[in-house]
Amino acid sequence: MLNDTLRRAPRVNGRQQLIQRGKDDARELSVARLRVAPGTTEEHVASGEETIVVLQEGRGVFAVNGREWPVSRAGVFKERATALYVPPGARLRVTATTPIEAMLLSAAATEGGEPALIGPDEVRVNARGRKMYAREVHDIFVTDPHARRLMVGETFNPPGHWSSFPPHKHDGRDGEPKLEEVYCYRVDPPQGFGHQMLYTADGEAVTHIVHDGDVVLLPYGYHPVSAPPGYKLYYLWAIAGEERRLALHEDPVHKWIHEIAD
Repeated sequence: MLNDTLRRAPRVNGRQQLIQRGKDDARELSVARLRVAPGTTEEHVASGEETIVVLQEGRGVFAVNGREWPVSRAGVFKERATALYVPPGARLRVTATTPIEAMLLSAAATEGGEPALIGPDEVRVNARGRKMYAREVHDIFVTDPHARRLMVGETFNPPGHWSSFPPHKHDGRDGEPKLEEVYCYRVDPPQGFGHQMLYTADGEAVTHIVHDGDVVLLPYGYHPVSAPPGYKLYYLWAIAGEERRLALHEDPVHKWIHEIAD
């Protein structure tokens, strides 16, 4: 049900499971937050799942199967992403020099490519929308040869702007591929909020007030987002389902907005 799609939990050190595939309507995706204190190491192994680790902030070392990559990010609103692809069954080690926060996004996979790091210079930046629904969408692992099922990126809403707009969905009910998605939110300044709507053509609807650190599962339906004045809104998104292809169905009631002249 759409009214049970918000996940909110106080941050804690270590690995914190926020969404678990196979539970609470999550069919495809698992999401965990990883916080590592300076001078310590956390490990993670996911048998039968490929994982993409997206650094949110901090400096340290990511390691998989004997390979190591120094990583750093001042923050999601300050630098483009650094993210690591971890194939099924591989052991991830995260060692922190400064406090690290990262998100682990996983989907079922029987095989995967080699571990691969995407750095800030390799992130594809896309300008989407216009006027009050203009935003930036950053593709991290979307068309790469590494992941088998996961697609991962980041969206940045300026204050007062909308995204995932015109409202779209990808639940297969209108012939588009059936894909599940999650949004992992950050807000700047962090005391702010955003609005996450979810609705269907037959009248099911819910609106979540989302705060910094919240995660929303998008199992089906349209899912537009808005940021209030004064607050930048960010969400890390992950998609998995029938195909590894970004495909959507826009709400026909709202498609007319494309015809408005600039």
